[in-house]
Amino acid sequence: MRKADLVNTISEKTGVPKVDVLVTLESFFTEIKDTLSSGENVYIRGFGSYIIKKRAKKIGRHIKKNEAIEIPEHYIPSFKPSKVFVEQVKTNVKSLPDDKSSAV
Repeated sequence: MRKADLVNTISEKTGVPKVDVLVTLESFFTEIKDTLSSGENVYIRGFGSYIIKKRAKKIGRHIKKNEAIEIPEHYIPSFKPSKVFVEQVKTNVKSLPDDKSSAV
């Protein structure tokens, strides 16, 4: 499902105009990004948590030059689904065809 599909689905189910749904969705995404950028995690009960994970510094390799490079420690955003979310997916999703399971 793409963002446009999500907007259409929400608009159809709620009766809210697509433009309003799109503005709300964009505001939601912006607020999540801004909150994570400021160093705070976002917790949505029954859905999941948008958290910041710290990656330790490590030694990588520049393949073309075959030389070691140091990758500094950095932070990445991550999503951790709630137990309710995980259980719902486990019980409702049937086995996916092989060709679609890798295309995310």
